[in-house]
Amino acid sequence: MKTGKELILATREYASDNSARSWWVIISTAAAYGAAMAGALLLPFWWLQVAASVLAGLLMVRLFVIYHDHQHHAILPKSKFAAALMRVWGVYAMTPSSIWRHSHNHHHNHNSKIRSAHIGSFPVMTSARYRESSKAERAKYLAIRHPLTILFGYFSVFVIGMCVVPAVENPKAHRDSIIALLLHIVFYTLGFIFLGWFATFLLLFLPFTVASALGSYLFYAQHNFPDVTYIDKDGWTYEGAALLSSSFCKMGPLMNYFTGNIGYHHIHHLNSKIPFYRLPEVLSAMPELQSPKTTSLSPMEMIRCLRLKVWDVERQRMIGLSEALAK
Repeated sequence: MKTGKELILATREYASDNSARSWWVIISTAAAYGAAMAGALLLPFWWLQVAASVLAGLLMVRLFVIYHDHQHHAILPKSKFAAALMRVWGVYAMTPSSIWRHSHNHHHNHNSKIRSAHIGSFPVMTSARYRESSKAERAKYLAIRHPLTILFGYFSVFVIGMCVVPAVENPKAHRDSIIALLLHIVFYTLGFIFLGWFATFLLLFLPFTVASALGSYLFYAQHNFPDVTYIDKDGWTYEGAALLSSSFCKMGPLMNYFTGNIGYHHIHHLNSKIPFYRLPEVLSAMPELQSPKTTSLSPMEMIRCLRLKVWDVERQRMIGLSEALAK
């Protein structure tokens, strides 16, 4: 059984792009997204339009994972056209590459470090740190991790976190964040004027809300689950963080399609240059990766994950507020 760096090296044979397959997943997913958007606008009954709009939101998650893989240089790393296309998608999806690449790379390089700055991830306090914090610090911390913050990730994570904050802090470096904000203002304005509020709701608000809520929850739960392990800087290793602090989210084939296999998160963190469409192949081929820490999208499992608030150093597990304050 391979361990440590030997395990990472063993994944390298899967970290190769198949350009034809990568273009196919882009084109086929974009076509399906376009069809769903057309259905949201043109289908004869409102409930069919809503269903098509929700479908468009789910397909946006898949398109985002494709974009995410490209930012990791896992797919089409040498294609200038793909790079331009992905930059456009990043702006449209409220995840401009200037902020996404920086924050997400920081997340990969510091995943599970309990004392690290939580750039690109949900913050984690220790139970002792939480008890010592002021009311204002506690309120801010809990607000960031609140289920409503995740549910309305369209505003909290993407509009504010990915666009407004970077644009305010460094407008020169994050021009694409400003463009994303202006573009969405234009989209909503033109939508209300020429299509009406319901069509605008179906084409913009609902699919973005569905995609952002699912994406935000997956990002939260894949590193905030009952069996997660957080590690002090001194004991941190890249492969350890991947296997101990990143979950495998159990989903059926349909949800694996919509989420672009992002549930195979422990493998993705072990080697982010493996294209998403090869992750199941890696799991099947490597016994060392077949007993991961798991989560799922079942309602009870989601509740369990959302109740976790702080890391208890003594117990070496995430706990809820009642346990944290009981000491």
